[in-house]
Amino acid sequence: MKAFLIRSTTLLALATSLIAHFALPAKADSTANLLLNLQCQGGYNVNIWKTKQSGELLYRSTSSNGNLSLGRGTSQATEGVRVYKFQNGNYQYWVWDGTLDSQQSGTLEVYKNNAIQQQYACTKR
Repeated sequence: MKAFLIRSTTLLALATSLIAHFALPAKADSTANLLLNLQCQGGYNVNIWKTKQSGELLYRSTSSNGNLSLGRGTSQATEGVRVYKFQNGNYQYWVWDGTLDSQQSGTLEVYKNNAIQQQYACTKR
C-alpha cells in the first residue's frame, strides 16, 4: 500500500510539472521583478514581470479557464497610464496599470485581429 501511494504521488507530481512546463513557457523566476499584480473580473489573476537581466516583459494570467504565459511584451505611457501589450498569434493582450479615475484599478483587454473581444475591470493587489 505504501509503495502504491509513493508511486501515485510521484506520477501526479510528474504530470503536474509537465503540464505546467508546457502550459507556461515564459517563466518569471528569481531573475524577474513583479511590476503589476491584478485581480480581474471573470476570475483572472494577471501578473506583469520584468526580467532583471534582459529587461524582457512577461505576462502571466491564471484562471479557471486556463493559464497563459507570454513574453516579449512592450510598455508605453498612454494618457497618463502605463499599458503593457503582449501578442499571441492573432490575439493581443493589453494590461492597463491604473485608470484615469483610479491608480488602484486597471483593465485587461483582449483583441483578436485588432478588434476588441473582451474587456475586464481589475483591481491591484
